[in-house]
Amino acid sequence: MILLGVLSRYIAKRYLFSFTMNLIAISALIFVVDFGETARRFSNVAGYSADIAAFLSLLRIPVLIQISIPFMVLIATISTLLNLSKKYELVIARASGLSAWQFLLPIIVCNLVIGALSITTLNPLGAYTARLADEIATSNGFGDTFSSGQENPPWLRQTTSEGTTIIGARSQTDNGQLLNQVTFLRLDADDIISDRVEAKQARLSDGYWQLNDVSIIKNGEAAKKTAILKIKTNLQPEFIEEAFSSADSVSFFDLPTKIDAANSFGLKASSYITKFHQLLALPAFLVAMTFIAGMVSLTFVRFGQSLYAIMGGILAGFLLYVLSELISAFGEAGAIPPIVAAWIPVIIASTIGGTVLLHKEDG
Repeated sequence: MILLGVLSRYIAKRYLFSFTMNLIAISALIFVVDFGETARRFSNVAGYSADIAAFLSLLRIPVLIQISIPFMVLIATISTLLNLSKKYELVIARASGLSAWQFLLPIIVCNLVIGALSITTLNPLGAYTARLADEIATSNGFGDTFSSGQENPPWLRQTTSEGTTIIGARSQTDNGQLLNQVTFLRLDADDIISDRVEAKQARLSDGYWQLNDVSIIKNGEAAKKTAILKIKTNLQPEFIEEAFSSADSVSFFDLPTKIDAANSFGLKASSYITKFHQLLALPAFLVAMTFIAGMVSLTFVRFGQSLYAIMGGILAGFLLYVLSELISAFGEAGAIPPIVAAWIPVIIASTIGGTVLLHKEDG
C-alpha cells in the first residue's frame, strides 16, 4: 500500500506537469491563430486596432480551451505513460505486481478533478469573457459576433398594427435590447414581402425598434439609405435574449434557468439541454479519453509497438470528438433526446477503452 501510494502521487505529479505544459502550449497556439483570424476579418474596419484584436483573442481563450480539454487529456496521458515507460518505471512497477488499472487510477482521479474545475470555473469564466468579447466587438463596429457561434441565427415574427415583420440578427447584446447586423422583412396583407430593411444595429426601446445605418430595399427599386428608422414592436427583451443567445455564452449554473425560460416562451431549449448534459458528462468523457490513451500507450510499453500505434490513439480520440460533435448537433436540433446525445460518446468510448484494457490485462 505504501508503494502504491508513493507511485500514485508520483504518476499524478508527472501527469499534471504534462497537462499543464499542454495547456500553456495550446493556449498560446489558440491566441496566435485567433489573433491572426481576427486581424484578417476586421483589419479594414474603422475601429480596428492591434490592441483590441489581441484583447478579443485573449477573451476567446477560455471558450476555446473548453473545446480542447479532451485532447489535452488524451495527449498528456499518452505523454506521461510513454515517458514513464522509457525510463522503465512502469516495467519495474509491473514486476512488483501492479496492474494497468493501478497506473491509470491517479490519472483518472486528476481528470475527474480537471473535469469538475472545467464545469465550475472554466465554463462560467468562458461564458463571461465571450459576452464581454461580443460587447467590445460591437462597440468598436466589428460586424460579426464573436461568441454566438450560430451558423443560422433564428428568425422572429412579430405582428403589430403596422403589419407582420420577420426579424433576423447575427447576435444580441445588452440583455436582448440590442441586435447586431439585423434584417427586417416586412410583409403585406397577403404575407408577401413588401420590403427588406437591413441595419447595422437595432435597439429595442419602449414599443419600437430604432434601427441605425439603414438600407431599405424594395423589388425593382434602388436601395434607400437612411440614418435612423423606427419600427413598431410588441416583443420583450427577455424573449429576444432567449431567442438569440447561444448555449456557449451561458454559464453552467445559469443553464437550468435558461432552459426554464426558453420553455416558458415556447422556444426550443434543446441546445441548452444538450449543453447542460455535455458539461455534466465532461468528467466521465475525460475518463473515457484516459482509457483510450492507456489502451494505446500500455500496449506500446508491453509489446514495443511503433509510433504509428500512438498516432492511432490520437486519431481514435479525434474520431471520438467528431462523433461527439455530430451527435450533439442532432441533439441540439431535437432529432434525438439531448441527454442521449450528451452521453452516447461517453458510453461508446468507455466501453471500447475499458474492454480493450480488460482484455489485455485479464485476458
